[in-house]
Amino acid sequence: MHEVEFTETDLQGSIFENCDLHAAVFENTIVEKADFRNAYNYSIDPEKNYIQKARFSVAGLPGLLFKYNIDIE
Repeated sequence: MHEVEFTETDLQGSIFENCDLHAAVFENTIVEKADFRNAYNYSIDPEKNYIQKARFSVAGLPGLLFKYNIDIE
């Protein structure tokens, strides 16, 4: 799912099973209750998207915190 445009899309409850979301665009996207635990290479800004109750793995934290330019080890 490289470079998919999800801007202003309602993805509530979606399951991203083994999805490579490299360069996918999430802006004003509703991903409430979506499951990203097995997805990878995503960048989702929690301040620009609706993510309540969405599920992420610990390994996916860099995809949520990328804009803060911090190192996660």
